[in-house]
Amino acid sequence: MKQQAAEIKRLSDRLDALNRKEKEIITKGLDTDLSEIDAEKVTLQAEIERLRQEKSQVLSAKAQKIQKMPFSRPITKAEQADMGALKKKVKGLEVVHSMTALGREMGLKEVMGYARGKF
Repeated sequence: MKQQAAEIKRLSDRLDALNRKEKEIITKGLDTDLSEIDAEKVTLQAEIERLRQEKSQVLSAKAQKIQKMPFSRPITKAEQADMGALKKKVKGLEVVHSMTALGREMGLKEVMGYARGKF
């Protein structure tokens, strides 16, 4: 997933550079490179959209896997402060923060813990 994010950023930066280059060409009055730039912009936008869809599918699959775990509850502030001890105590614990992409997708309002057994 980090590779996808890096690739999206790289392509977005390249698209921004093309937009700046296009503005420069328009202000100078050169029409020769506009068609090439437009074609490249379309391909970059399509690739960025494909990568974003792929990234959201990966997140959706992970969210479904986590939500299928039989036990879940909010993690208290004290438990958050000593997360290492909590993870040692509860094997297979998945902690999802509400501010991460996964947490936003799952619609969480607070830090939640998911596990196979009660904790």
